[in-house]
Order: sequence, then C-alpha cells, then structure tokens
Amino acid sequence: MYGENVRPNTPTPSTPALGTLLVDTSRADRVGEFRGVAGPYWSLRPVGGGAEWKVEPRHVRPAVLIEQLRARTARLNARSRGEVL
Repeated sequence: MYGENVRPNTPTPSTPALGTLLVDTSRADRVGEFRGVAGPYWSLRPVGGGAEWKVEPRHVRPAVLIEQLRARTARLNARSRGEVL
C-alpha cells in the first residue's frame, strides 16, 4: 500500500546525556537540564534545581553557548542572593 513503509519527515531526536542543557521552545525558550525520559516526554529541570517539567522531544533543541552561560549565571546570582542552595 502507498506510504506503508515510509518514514516520517521529522527525525526522532536521540536521547541526550543526563545534565545536558536544552531549550524548551514550547515554553518561551526556557533552558533546562535533561533529567531523563518519561514515556513519550523528556524531563527537564531548571539549571541548579527546581521543579521538573515534561516536554515533547520535538520541542527541544540543544542550548547554544550564550544560553548556557545565561542559565548558569542566573543560577549563581540566585545562589549569591540566598534564593537557592
């Protein structure tokens, strides 16, 4: 039959290593650390801790260097203000 063995045009992203910084494009480009796979979703959490959230892998891309730097700087600033450990 037509299209029976055709692969979809969107490739399935490979699972990143734990702790990899990723950008969730479905949430205003929120940066998070990859924490694992939960069914069809990937679990991310804010850099340095906080509540995890789930996102479809198609809405995730690797964080570029400047995004990684901003996320880590925000974490260090929050720690210096005593907001996080």
